[in-house]
Amino acid sequence: MAEKTQKSKAIRDNWVQFNTLCCGTGWDEDDLKNPQILVEDVFGSSHPGSFHLDTLAEEASTGIYQNGGKPANFHGTDICDGWAMSHDGMHYILASREVLCDLVEVHGRVIPWDGMVVISSCDKSVPAHLMALARLNIPGIHIPGGSNRAGPDMSHSLLVGEVATKWRQGEDVQSEIRDYTLSGCPGAGACQFMGTASTMQCMAEALGMALPGTALVPASLFDIRRLARQAGRQVMQLAQKGLKPSDILTQSAFENAIKVHAALSGSTNALLHLPAIAHELAIEIDAELFDRINREIPYLVNVQPSGEHVSEMVWYAGGVPRVQLELKDMLDLDVMTVTGDCLGENLEQLEKDGFFQRGEGYLANYSISREDVIYPLGKSKSFGSIAVLKGNLAPEGAVVKFSAVPTDMLQHEGSARVFDNEEDALDAVMQGRVEPGSVIILRYEGPRGCGMPEILSTTEALVTNPALQHTAIITDGRFSGATRGPCIGHVSPEAVAGGPIALVEDGDMILIDIPARSLAIVGDKSRRLDSDEVQSLLNDRRKRWTPTVRKHPPGILKRYTGQAVSAIKGAYLA
Repeated sequence: MAEKTQKSKAIRDNWVQFNTLCCGTGWDEDDLKNPQILVEDVFGSSHPGSFHLDTLAEEASTGIYQNGGKPANFHGTDICDGWAMSHDGMHYILASREVLCDLVEVHGRVIPWDGMVVISSCDKSVPAHLMALARLNIPGIHIPGGSNRAGPDMSHSLLVGEVATKWRQGEDVQSEIRDYTLSGCPGAGACQFMGTASTMQCMAEALGMALPGTALVPASLFDIRRLARQAGRQVMQLAQKGLKPSDILTQSAFENAIKVHAALSGSTNALLHLPAIAHELAIEIDAELFDRINREIPYLVNVQPSGEHVSEMVWYAGGVPRVQLELKDMLDLDVMTVTGDCLGENLEQLEKDGFFQRGEGYLANYSISREDVIYPLGKSKSFGSIAVLKGNLAPEGAVVKFSAVPTDMLQHEGSARVFDNEEDALDAVMQGRVEPGSVIILRYEGPRGCGMPEILSTTEALVTNPALQHTAIITDGRFSGATRGPCIGHVSPEAVAGGPIALVEDGDMILIDIPARSLAIVGDKSRRLDSDEVQSLLNDRRKRWTPTVRKHPPGILKRYTGQAVSAIKGAYLA
């Protein structure tokens, strides 16, 4: 038994009331002698991604019992961006990552556990759980909650944007809305595209903190339950060996994960979450690392919203392990993982086990080949998916998912149309008060402005309106992982901190040059300006600038907006 496990048992045995309380919840004397494992999930009725996680917790608990441990089940239900859309609830979503992480930390520290299993599917819960694992640094493993099934005609929840735009424009779409209501989420699991939920499941696996092949498993298959039980058995091995998250979450592991992210065309929100996870271990992951890697790594995965297929097909095509195999010459294959083996050994074992062959058999049911979904390395047509832009509009950086941007919008110059909140921007778009080809500047939406809400309603209104296809949006807020089009977020410094985005005025000329990684003000409404003239203009405006300050109710949002670091650093609490 590992030294830490023996120490944990000694602490528990030293206080009689501890064992008494355990027996008061159904334990017996043999349970008290065994290694004790915290099983933490986000099960609840909050959304389809969490609704089934109690079953995975049961399976993990069974696996723990099978290998001689005693599981204890704790819960902290997460929340969904979709519930919070179009009202002030969205301001609490990113802050919920910190709340959930803190809750799991409390659960993890109040008892001297020997090991830990965390179970989650979605946007903020997966990074929160990984942050907590890193912070607690006890032997632990993550179980992803997998993917929802596709709806009729391979539809999914992202399609709400098109229906919502028609509805806002006064069209009679009640039949479409009813069909969407009944089939947009036909079961449990994360949304069926490479949004933030699917991305972060993939990141958990790519970091080595989830068993190989567990990200994106269709939640309706029994595979996911078997893998959860296997994870329960494996956490006992981790506890026996004393293998901790700090042994797995190394600089090399983060670089491997960012390379997988580039090949997947993952959500821009990973640029908030991976640095926040690394921060828990005093590892600094900066935006430049993402940008450098995205210049080098081929874009391999043909998945929505950047590509054609749904996330379920990515798992059938081999999921994260297939991507890692394609990138094997670019990855550090010696990094340790929760299997107790290194990444290279895991990939060899999966091939021997027939994992890839079984998945391709599922794809055959849809008359789809593996290479249709995950391109072989030599057939990639481009590199990366994310770019970090800098310039006088974003001195610290801004983020764009260029794989979802039309090629004719990779370089664009337009007149600024400025808004200080999303409600006004959305209203202007829907009422036809935004000129085609302009650049919407949406500010005071950053972490310290109002909690960094997801800007999806406005972006969907843009991309679903043919007249505004060549209209860009720039914000210090963040975007949904499902966002499509010329959408640039995470502008830093944010407006409330006095970043240049706070000084933009209607009519300023904005240049977006994604290949050159540039985002800049290049003129005012009267003429083009050189860089010195722009700086002089901004200096003059700053003398007259008064920040827009939003009042927040007492509680977590007020604390978060007062303490969060810059989005470009991860928006975690300082």
